[in-house]
Amino acid sequence: MRKTIETDVLIIGSGPAGYTAAIYAARANLKPHLVSGLEPGGQLTITTDVENYPGFGEVIQGPWLMEQMKEQALKVGTEFHNDIVSKVEFDKNPFYAETDSGIEFITKAIIIATGAQARWLNIESENKFKGFGISACATCDGFFFKDQNIIVVGGGNSAVEEALYLTNFASTVTLVHRRDKLRAEKILQERLFNHPKIDVIWNHVVNEFIGSDEPLSLKEVKLRNVNDNTEKVINATGAFIAIGHDPATSLFKNKIKMDDENYIITKPDSTETNIKGVYAAGDVKDKVFRQAVTAAGMGCMAALEAEKYIAENY
Repeated sequence: MRKTIETDVLIIGSGPAGYTAAIYAARANLKPHLVSGLEPGGQLTITTDVENYPGFGEVIQGPWLMEQMKEQALKVGTEFHNDIVSKVEFDKNPFYAETDSGIEFITKAIIIATGAQARWLNIESENKFKGFGISACATCDGFFFKDQNIIVVGGGNSAVEEALYLTNFASTVTLVHRRDKLRAEKILQERLFNHPKIDVIWNHVVNEFIGSDEPLSLKEVKLRNVNDNTEKVINATGAFIAIGHDPATSLFKNKIKMDDENYIITKPDSTETNIKGVYAAGDVKDKVFRQAVTAAGMGCMAALEAEKYIAENY
């Protein structure tokens, strides 16, 4: 049985951007509805220790931070739906959206905060050690690997930038790349090759992550040579996977302007997309910073812009 809900603002996604947008929209009396999506809370729900979110003197847990944001959004009046948006129509305003469970939204403004997911290697041992030695965010977790041997997997700008950043903490950083040359910008490559803490292993891929069960922690990484299939094991207590991110934008394909990597394009100094009344906030549009605090800031911007748009047009 279908259910139709008319609202001022529909928020699609529930990470720091979505929750912050909900808080600001609710405080503006826009009575927002938020559809949580596949991964309520976003990437922070798989991040254990968070040490760089402003306002907390002690280390906090990512899932706890997301619970607190959700609680705050609920208290100021956001309506939550543990559901997935499966269809959107931006052709006319009010906009239309539909969920898997059959809810139809008629809404004056939409804030897209569906985020992005790090690409993983998708090997069994990787899942075992995620959060226990394996990460996809050096700026989030690099601090926890002081004076340790770390590997970075990848060959693009992100991988080289992460390797360089991790030299601030690690004893050694080994970049593992499946090819014999990097895709990263030349200036970054030059910095990488000249850094005394960094080694590069060419033409290798990760076959297995090896560690202890109690406590769960990474100890070694088994590599395979792509040319002759020989294997070798290197000592590493940290591994950072930097083979790219994929924004969760398939729902909006051919409906909104995106770049060649499928990140939503917004106007300068704004979260407004090419469609008036539709806004994008957080990692779904940001491939540079990808931090919880910047996502939250964009969620605030999107809600304020939506409030202004509704006031001027309704």
